[in-house]
Amino acid sequence: MVSRGAVTHPNAETLDRFYRAFQAKDGDAMAGVYAEDATFSDPVFRDLRGREVGGMWRMLCKRGKDLKVEYAVLSADDTRGEARWEAWYTFSATGRKVHNTVRSSFTFQDGEVAAQVDDFDLYAWTRMALGPMGLLLGWSPLVQNKVRRTARGGLEAFLAK
Repeated sequence: MVSRGAVTHPNAETLDRFYRAFQAKDGDAMAGVYAEDATFSDPVFRDLRGREVGGMWRMLCKRGKDLKVEYAVLSADDTRGEARWEAWYTFSATGRKVHNTVRSSFTFQDGEVAAQVDDFDLYAWTRMALGPMGLLLGWSPLVQNKVRRTARGGLEAFLAK
């Protein structure tokens, strides 16, 4: 699903570089596309700021031993961009296989990513990652908030190293 044919705007090139780094599990290169005070949010990692953003990608790349990523840069101009990407990996906490489909929206400032918002179906993710518990309770705020707290704790521990 790698789409490079329409990549002509410099910000589209930035997104292409970002996702190629993701495919290579190069969290440092991914972090390099963000402004110093960038923000990131998705259904699990909500409201990350600054160094937390790059730290999240470094952590996910380091832990993603069998990570496979495919992507398409859908659009990019001077201020906004969109991409769609899919990831296949083993969720380390349960050993279960996950296939996540994500839509990303970007805001650019001075050629850097100032904000990124990723959207995916958290209930679908919990069903894959958590198995029977995710199927039965993955829709519930109790389980989804536990997933968020665990992810946040993992990120804080990773950043503390």
